[in-house]
Amino acid sequence: MIFNKHTAKKTAEVLLQVNAIKLSPQAPFTWASGWKSPIYCDNRIILSFPPIRNYVRETMAKHIEKQYGRPDAIAGVATGAIGIGMLVAEYLNLPFIYVRPDAKGHGRKNQIEGFIERGQNVVVVEDLISTGKSSLNAVKALRDGGINVKGMIAVFTYGFEVSKENFEKENVTLYTLSNYESLLDQALQTNYISGKELKTLKEWNINPSEWNAI
Repeated sequence: MIFNKHTAKKTAEVLLQVNAIKLSPQAPFTWASGWKSPIYCDNRIILSFPPIRNYVRETMAKHIEKQYGRPDAIAGVATGAIGIGMLVAEYLNLPFIYVRPDAKGHGRKNQIEGFIERGQNVVVVEDLISTGKSSLNAVKALRDGGINVKGMIAVFTYGFEVSKENFEKENVTLYTLSNYESLLDQALQTNYISGKELKTLKEWNINPSEWNAI
């Protein structure tokens, strides 16, 4: 869920401003999963724009303290949220760790990189939530390591029903700065998309795995 409508609108505005989110209903993207999509989100581009990365950093940090209290550390999900998570940790003057998709096959064979002790509290930072599987994989690794996950915060979510079900199943609280609904509202308001494109984007979001461009 979003923290509030003002934050969701402002975040959608800045993401569109730097083309972190690309809307292309007429020429859909193909995701790694094979899904055809009229939208592509690359929040890593935020890091290239100091005013916007500072906005995301400070907004995330303030909402973390307000919603979850001050954790012992910030955990980023590799690779997309390493940069953003590090910025948040720096702003809060907290230790930072990050979680790989899998344990390394060499060296110390870590999946969790950085120093943290069993029993400590973390808030997990993500850049993007689609189905939630990779994000929850990081939560599982932390829990398996004896770390208490207070919750997760992400820049943006597509708001798929499957992701909501996955987070509820794993009992993980998720808050995001913005979401799909807020993005579409902002894109339409600024003439980034037309009314016809809005209809296509809404249809895709209902059943993305089965959607095909017309």
